[in-house]
Amino acid sequence: MLVKRKATDEVCDVIEWLASFGKTAGGGVTRLLYTPAWKEAQHALKKKMEEAGLHAYFDSVGNLFGRLEGTEAGETILTGSHIDTVIEGGKYDGAYGIAASFIAVSRLLRQYGAPRKTMEVVSLCEEEGSRFPLSFWGSKNIRGTFSLDDVKDVKDSQGISFLHAMQASGFSPENDSPAARDDVHRFIEMHIEQGMVLEKNQNAVGIVTHIVGQRRYTIRIEGESNHAGTTPMPFRKDAVSAAAEFISYLTRKAKELDPLLVATVGRMEVKPNVPNVVAGEIEFSLDIRHHKTEVMDQFCSDIFTALEKQSEAMQMKFLISQWMDEAPVELDTEMAECARSIAQKQNIRFQDMVSGAGHDAQVFGPFCPTLLLFVPSRSGISHSPKEYTAAQDLETGVALLEEVLYKIAYQ
Repeated sequence: MLVKRKATDEVCDVIEWLASFGKTAGGGVTRLLYTPAWKEAQHALKKKMEEAGLHAYFDSVGNLFGRLEGTEAGETILTGSHIDTVIEGGKYDGAYGIAASFIAVSRLLRQYGAPRKTMEVVSLCEEEGSRFPLSFWGSKNIRGTFSLDDVKDVKDSQGISFLHAMQASGFSPENDSPAARDDVHRFIEMHIEQGMVLEKNQNAVGIVTHIVGQRRYTIRIEGESNHAGTTPMPFRKDAVSAAAEFISYLTRKAKELDPLLVATVGRMEVKPNVPNVVAGEIEFSLDIRHHKTEVMDQFCSDIFTALEKQSEAMQMKFLISQWMDEAPVELDTEMAECARSIAQKQNIRFQDMVSGAGHDAQVFGPFCPTLLLFVPSRSGISHSPKEYTAAQDLETGVALLEEVLYKIAYQ
């Protein structure tokens, strides 16, 4: 006797299947750009797309597309997410968005046949920046904002050049052709939240209105190394003490300025870093995120002015080096309203959200109507083998995506 499978089995099966490519001994997934695990996953996914009746193909940098041709020429609706992971990551980040899009489009094809508007499921070749020091390689190629010139000098931690790794995966730089697409009129991305807001509020879906901007800095404070026992406190130029005061100030200022502003010092190096010497130098990272440029501008002005005054008072030098400046992105209001309307009709508990993490949707957002949808993450854990989303929540996201695609591609 045949056992009828639940809809939740389908999405869980695809998630588990994708997790087998790059599976680690610790139960996580490591699938870095242009590695054997990444290549195997992309080619296996291409075969699965073909078996489902989609026309599957790669572009010149390794983005994979599964195309369902529409009856009306011109507009393409792109839906998907990224195939790469962080090192020892979870099985849902990125992969769920690909699985959800593939399943939703396959269901629509089986039930309704060809759509009016062409749909393409995309497995973007890279988003995380886990192997090479750049992010959004896949989506920015589609948008035409990245090219081979941007990676010609880039190497991974093993000294392997980006272009060599690309070639070894079967995407020869000599065969590169401009990947910029002018036919993509809409982009939809499903993703796990990677936070705990939906779970805490007992909501099944998050409809993202904005994606935060990100500014990252390296800050160095130079004091004076000296003997820990013989240098009186009033005469010290203690770099660690100065950094501690500054970090305490910026943390307090972030809380005061806006509840949605976040500021993080995540890496720190102290010199000479020995117990009996007053530190002469400290270098640390600063990550600032908010969905409004003016809030980040105000915060940066306040804290860096304070750092300058503090350094003058303590007779120390400081250097601020900015190495990331991603602008905030407001996503399409009409697409969001479409998702809200469908969620209400289906009695899906939802809420509007601001995404505190970066996503490929932020690359497409300034160029075409873009929708980003979240499903809950248990305990907010992500980038970890402990990453988990319940099967019913996964299926709720797929069902909502299916209805959104039906409305904009078929009706």
